[in-house]
Amino acid sequence: MSKKNIEECVRETLDQYFKDLHGAEPHSLHDMVIRTVEKPLLDVVMQQADGNQSKAAEWLGINRNTLRRKLVEHKLLK
Repeated sequence: MSKKNIEECVRETLDQYFKDLHGAEPHSLHDMVIRTVEKPLLDVVMQQADGNQSKAAEWLGINRNTLRRKLVEHKLLK
């Protein structure tokens, strides 16, 4: 899947989210989106990296300690 397709999926999902609110105002939208996207991102990257945190951190462009903290936060550390 290309970057454009992922972006389109996010856009469509957000459009539907706002429709589902029926005019109510959202709260903490940024945090909700980041946390919703971050967990599956980390999970898939760790699977593709065969559990190698150093490799996964490099692919994600983040520090290994940051990756480890995020894995713990999302209860993905096995």
